[in-house]
Amino acid sequence: MLTAVLAGLALVPFAPALDRLTGRAAGWVCAAVPAGLFVYFVSLAPAVIRGQGVVSVTPWVPSLGLVLSFHLDGLSLLFALLITGIGTFIFLYAGAYLTGDPRRGRLFAFLAFFMSAMLGTVLADNVLALFVFWELTSISSYLLIGFDHERAAARAAALQALLVTGLGGLAMLAGVLLLARAGGTYELSELVGRSGAIVIDPRYEICLGLILLGAFTKSAQWPFSFWLPGAMEAPSPVSAYLHSSTMVKAGVYLVARMTPILGGTAIWTGVVSTVGLLTMIVGAVLAARQTDLKRILAYSTVSALGTMMWLLGTGTVLSATAAMSFLLGHAFYKAALFLAAGTVAHETGEREFGRLGGLRSLMPMTATAAMLAALSMAGFPPMLGFIGKELVFDAALHAPAFMPVVAIVALVTMTLFVALGLLVGFSPFWGTRPETLRRAREGPPELWLGALLLSACGLLAGLVPAAAGWILQPAIAAVTGTTVQFAPGLWHGFTPTLLFSALALMGGTWLYRRC
Repeated sequence: MLTAVLAGLALVPFAPALDRLTGRAAGWVCAAVPAGLFVYFVSLAPAVIRGQGVVSVTPWVPSLGLVLSFHLDGLSLLFALLITGIGTFIFLYAGAYLTGDPRRGRLFAFLAFFMSAMLGTVLADNVLALFVFWELTSISSYLLIGFDHERAAARAAALQALLVTGLGGLAMLAGVLLLARAGGTYELSELVGRSGAIVIDPRYEICLGLILLGAFTKSAQWPFSFWLPGAMEAPSPVSAYLHSSTMVKAGVYLVARMTPILGGTAIWTGVVSTVGLLTMIVGAVLAARQTDLKRILAYSTVSALGTMMWLLGTGTVLSATAAMSFLLGHAFYKAALFLAAGTVAHETGEREFGRLGGLRSLMPMTATAAMLAALSMAGFPPMLGFIGKELVFDAALHAPAFMPVVAIVALVTMTLFVALGLLVGFSPFWGTRPETLRRAREGPPELWLGALLLSACGLLAGLVPAAAGWILQPAIAAVTGTTVQFAPGLWHGFTPTLLFSALALMGGTWLYRRC
């Protein structure tokens, strides 16, 4: 497993040379690395699903008793598949997006560096190794966000992201050291079994606060959410990779990983769920005030991250199920929408939705991908996004505390998601086409293939929910620390949850038509 983590780093020094040697095929050549890793993790999935897990241990600092240990369970498998699977399409997209740009090889190198850092973060079992990879994600994202370093705005956004997430990472380091001291081990898999002793340790509250500070800064939770929209200065392939499916979900991963260790207490539930709820509604409201496609997607990502955080903070099996389902659906549709929005901007030079329209006949593949992803974001059946939204409402209606407030916040947020999804996924392609867009055309296959396949995954997972349950069930078990039976479906009868879904769809559609 160490080889899998380091595979991306092995590509880094060779990426520029490969780019020069292979020309137009460079994206396909570099994409072979994440694609191979995706196949590798799929091959390990049967063992994880059976509950066996996969462990790799390499001596690190023997004199101190430290080992470089990796553990593949249901939660880390879900993230590893997203990192490598979506990463494959990102490399392909970047190859076409930067055709003719002499900096393309450098972007491949930065993307490979980031992919390795993320894999190390989600696979590390040793808390010190987790911190090292965690900070590497901050460094690599700094390089990616500031890729267009000639522009002052890009440099400022990269520095802001580095400072916020880097300082949060230092707080997390102090927290995991206290955690290891309280639990008597540096291994996360062993700390789970010592949770009872950890939560009664006098250092528990300090440890919890420091670790959550690292998670909140990385996942752009309020009041640290300001850095993520600024990071939209990055090129579209970077935005699609970092800010929809991987880096910003590192904080969500950390909270999910710590739930069976630190969760279950009143302070955990109060802090995590409250911060998540605030981020959830603030992000959705701010997204509704934007006119730039990428900034709409950025703020809606903030809201989605808040939704996942609130669900993990609630601490029930139902809420954990909703969190993992929503996470998977969000990864599919948000990456697809970022890629589609980037393609529209690449081919038209325009990102303001008020200046776009009527592109479906000129860009049919991009339009299909964007509309499918938008339907999933809005939560229309039979998309995976519909199943995730239903579970969010179900968790809100069964929240152990502040249920009326939680239900209202969830309804308002999901209603705005409907309007925002339709706005980003449909507005550029329907209506009257401005005269300035008459020469727009469909980009090469690399620019629409990833978006189309990812949005199709959202559709297929909804039509065949057992396929989603195959990967989600072990992830839910890892978060809850218990064996769960999860059988997702599209129809559960006439329930209050269905009523909330109908209200969100009708309200969001009405808002979209008013735009």
